Amino acid sequence: MATRLIIEGTVQGVGFRYAMAAQATALGLTGWVCNRHDGNVEACFSGPQRDVEALVAWARHGPPGARVTGVTRSAADDAEAAGTGFHIVATR
Repeated sequence: MATRLIIEGTVQGVGFRYAMAAQATALGLTGWVCNRHDGNVEACFSGPQRDVEALVAWARHGPPGARVTGVTRSAADDAEAAGTGFHIVATR
C-alpha cells in the first residue's frame, strides 16, 4: 500500500523530516520525505497497511515543535515508494 501525504502548517525548521524518517524506519516502511517550496512537507511511503496507517496518524501531529494544520492524503505509485529504507530527499 503506497501513500502520499502533503503536511501543512509549521512543519519546516522543526525537525519534521528527521522525526518522520525515524518513525517510518521504526515501522519498517520504505519511501521518502522532503520539504516543498511552498512551506509544506511531502512524503511518499509504502508497507503493510497497519504500519502505513500508524505513520499517517503520526503525521497529523508530527514532532513536538510542529504545528500541523492539515494533512492531504492520496494514493501513490508503488514504484515511487519502493526501495530500501526511508530517505530524506531534496526539496521539491
